Amino acid sequence: MTPAFELAEVNIARLKFPLDSPQLKDFVDALDPVNADADSADGFVWRLQSEGGDATDIPVLGDEWLIINMSVWRDTNSLTAYMYQGRHREMLARRREWFEKVQEAMLAMWWVPAGHRPTVAEAEARLLHLRTNGPTPYAFTLRTSFPPGASQPVLGEVPEGLGCSV
Repeated sequence: MTPAFELAEVNIARLKFPLDSPQLKDFVDALDPVNADADSADGFVWRLQSEGGDATDIPVLGDEWLIINMSVWRDTNSLTAYMYQGRHREMLARRREWFEKVQEAMLAMWWVPAGHRPTVAEAEARLLHLRTNGPTPYAFTLRTSFPPGASQPVLGEVPEGLGCSV
């Protein structure tokens, strides 16, 4: 049976150094293996990538120091199983070496109809909504999540009062 909904997630990070700097060499060198782990993980559906195989050159929120990671998963359990094991867990442990600590939300999740692949603009809208309103069925976190299909807006619809400017 095909699920009606899949879990989309976006996380962004503000770089401390340019991607081609010696300080980010370990991070950049780990991108391909970590992405390969995701691609083969149970519950993985899709991830945003450019021709280079990752998403580090895809602009987000008009800020050249931000990088984006966006993916779709079967459910929250499959996403968390991947996030907190293996190479990805090792990379999470070192994130403060490579990325600025930011007070605002840098990760958002939402349910999409099965087969839908979110755009960067959609992800930006969800993240900005989470920053403004806190967790809601429109955009939420692992700590405060909502069941699939809860209050799904029509695709492409932006909630009232939410602009896409930074």
